[in-house]
Amino acid sequence: MISTIFLNKIREIAGSCNRVVNEQRPVADARLENGSRVNIVLPPVSLEGPILTIRRFPDRPITMDTLIALGSLTREAAEFLRGLVEARYSLLIGGGTSTGKTTFLNALSSYIPADERVITIEDNAELQLQGLPNLVRLEAREAAMEGAAAVTIRDLIRTALRMRPDRVIIGEVRGAEAGDFLVCLNTGHDGSMGSAHANSVREMVSRLEMMVLMGMDLSVSVIRRQIAAGVEILVHLSRDASGVRRVEEIAEITGMKGDEILMHTLFQRDRSGALVRTGELHSVTKWERTHSAAEAE
Repeated sequence: MISTIFLNKIREIAGSCNRVVNEQRPVADARLENGSRVNIVLPPVSLEGPILTIRRFPDRPITMDTLIALGSLTREAAEFLRGLVEARYSLLIGGGTSTGKTTFLNALSSYIPADERVITIEDNAELQLQGLPNLVRLEAREAAMEGAAAVTIRDLIRTALRMRPDRVIIGEVRGAEAGDFLVCLNTGHDGSMGSAHANSVREMVSRLEMMVLMGMDLSVSVIRRQIAAGVEILVHLSRDASGVRRVEEIAEITGMKGDEILMHTLFQRDRSGALVRTGELHSVTKWERTHSAAEAE
């Protein structure tokens, strides 16, 4: 009886999030109304019975000031990132599981000017962007048993480009949609952002290459040139054994040399664990145009 009630509740949660979970589809990811992530695994995949895993987020979105207070990054690094976002540099946030990529995207979004039209695209709507009156939130949908067609991240990116966005934010780039994300970055949507799983800034680029190849028949050389032209700033996050999340490195992609993507580090943790400035921004056109105009006003 208890198992039946639990199973019905699981199906109710999945259904409310446009997800289908049953014996034919025993695994699903969903979210609760408060933004909490939900993972569902049913028999026969789960041998011990239905499994429901919930990852809660804070009721109030974590701000950049909170992250500074927690030691995730320094005030200097945060102000530098503010300048990049305001100047519409494209950013890719990387890190392992539970390193706070979604939280960091939320915090960065507070630097986006309020008069911009921003479109978010996610598998499960988890971003909590604040202070953006012209915000459009899109969520992918799986195919339903009743015949409703699936709407993928790739579909949503293509649709978003027809909605006159100033910026597009992809909650997580994890598959063939990486190619569409690069198209977005290379078609005038400066300042767009996304996140991806990676263990370093260099691995972020490699994973992006691999994901593009999942959906597009292009040479690695062409893909790398698209990455170098579209992605400008890489931010790598980590989570230590005690659960502390922090910015490990901020790097800039500076171009190509032959078939190799060039990058250099702007901020990095030193041996003492402090996040320190290690380099200067090479591509300063956007920065000077934005911040010189602001100073003139």
